[in-house]
Amino acid sequence: LANSPLTTTRFRLIFILAWLQWSVIHAFALFKLGYTWRMAITDSVVSNVLLLAISLLLITMLRFYIPSRNKYTYLTALCVILSVIWLLVSRFILQLIEPNANDYDNFFSDSVPVRLAFAFLITGCMALLSVLWYTLQDQQEIKKRKSEAEALSKEAELYKLRQQLQPHFLFNSLNSINALISSQPHQARTMIQQLSDFLRGTLRKEEHQWTTLEEELLHLQLYLEIEKVRFGHRLSTEIKNDTKGNAFLPAMILQPVVENAIKFGLYDTTETVKITIEATRDDNNLILEVKNP
Repeated sequence: LANSPLTTTRFRLIFILAWLQWSVIHAFALFKLGYTWRMAITDSVVSNVLLLAISLLLITMLRFYIPSRNKYTYLTALCVILSVIWLLVSRFILQLIEPNANDYDNFFSDSVPVRLAFAFLITGCMALLSVLWYTLQDQQEIKKRKSEAEALSKEAELYKLRQQLQPHFLFNSLNSINALISSQPHQARTMIQQLSDFLRGTLRKEEHQWTTLEEELLHLQLYLEIEKVRFGHRLSTEIKNDTKGNAFLPAMILQPVVENAIKFGLYDTTETVKITIEATRDDNNLILEVKNP
């Protein structure tokens, strides 16, 4: 539900000051036409308080309902109806206050077209401003919801990717540990500890969308140590971090890239392969490079 423009202190103050200013002008104009200050002020207060109430009613109505079809026809009809109601009610109240003011009653009758036109002008302006205000708020809300939906969609995609990567990496690591248990039990124990630390860090990272570069590289180092146990002397790695200050990136974004670099760098060769991960900064941009032969 959109907020009313009058909930903003600045707009509320401008609204009140403008109404007070017009009320003073209204009373002064009647006084200049030859009516007493009492009659002029009475007419001004009754007419403008009622018109203020009509305008507030209009703002509230449009806050809850703005038709999508025939919008301007609806607004025109609504303003005409409210203007007529305002005219009849103000005439009734003024007659109650001044029942014997025949000259003023004649003046009121003669000024009905002007009063009705002015009321329609004011209510029309209030209606258009309200529609513009609420439409802009609705557009901002739609944009916000769209951004939140896109963020949730990206988060779901990253989560799905992690769920796919973790079992694949876990199965490979467990197979390597199984192969090392009989021949190299010390390395098998080391790899189990590294795998435990790596998975524990992965679970923590799922709770946060962004992480620091330092944390990501430390986590990546654990992954590389596990891979070095799997591939032995065939795999060597180098991590370069030439950034200064804090740098942030989505958690776990480097692991699948490095995993592909290892996969396509080692699987078709028996030679030693060096994987290089380098981080540099270009103004406000973080540049990450993963290289294999």
